Amino acid sequence: MSEIIDHFFAPMLIRNGFIHDPDNQQYGSMGDCWKLSPEIGEGTYWTYGQKDLYDIKIHNFSFREDYLLEFSLPNYLNIARYDSISGEELSPYRRLSAGCIKTYIGGSSPYKALIHKNIPVRSIGIGIAPAYYEDYLKKLYPETQLDPITAFRKIDETTDFPEMSQLLTEIRDYRGEGLAAKLFYEGKVAEAVSLVVAFQLKYPDKQPRILSQQDIDSVRTVAAYLNDHYAADIPLERLAQIACMGTTKLKSCFKNYYHCTITEYIQQRRMSQAEYLLASSELSIGQIAQTVGYSTSSRFATLFRKSTGLLPREYRKATQQK
Repeated sequence: MSEIIDHFFAPMLIRNGFIHDPDNQQYGSMGDCWKLSPEIGEGTYWTYGQKDLYDIKIHNFSFREDYLLEFSLPNYLNIARYDSISGEELSPYRRLSAGCIKTYIGGSSPYKALIHKNIPVRSIGIGIAPAYYEDYLKKLYPETQLDPITAFRKIDETTDFPEMSQLLTEIRDYRGEGLAAKLFYEGKVAEAVSLVVAFQLKYPDKQPRILSQQDIDSVRTVAAYLNDHYAADIPLERLAQIACMGTTKLKSCFKNYYHCTITEYIQQRRMSQAEYLLASSELSIGQIAQTVGYSTSSRFATLFRKSTGLLPREYRKATQQK
């Protein structure tokens, strides 16, 4: 195993109930596979690291009870896609969603997330070490002004990155051995960095609007209103009246402060409540759809699957397992 796996992943996995499973080669023999202790859950965590330059991770596990994950990440640049997830990041608070490309920069505050019971955590991720982006790349391309940290931070969380999604799928589905596998993974990591840099060029930085305290108070009031009325069909004009600002300014200020659109905020609130009702109530899926604001079960099912990676009936069945 590489140093990053020996010094970070192995202790972290052991603390969270994983057991080294060296004979498990479901993703090939190049990496290390860990299985979750049956007392805690089921499934696997596979990781492959190379020369402390990068690591690749494939998750497919679930916890038997709601589980608080807490650990300090090394100062890696991480990019991942969840295919199935239900839970919340806690530092800062943000709902975990499937189907998007998200980044996380380690090395600062501990990572905390509450993972909901029995819902599969299926994801593919790449971690880029400082030795790669600070030393290796700058030695190869000394003439280039490369700022990968800014480029990774710009992505944050997006559904508009099909090239990266395809790359991560190719990594998940690959089953190679020996030198061919090493070259494959090395090439995919370089391709991922290339895509991140290209993404930054495609969406150049805009000077962020500095919000006044009055603007902040206004968008917080709108968010509080949405928290209480998320199931209603609320005209933007009404929200603008509540905020005492124009619709264009409201949309800009809201996204600046909450890092999502008003529509996305409402949908996240609806999905969170739908998850709760599916897990804890006997309401039919049609009734839950109506309760959280959708007129048809089919529309609700489509959006719920996009958000969690599971259909509502699949989610309910998983949460009711003993």
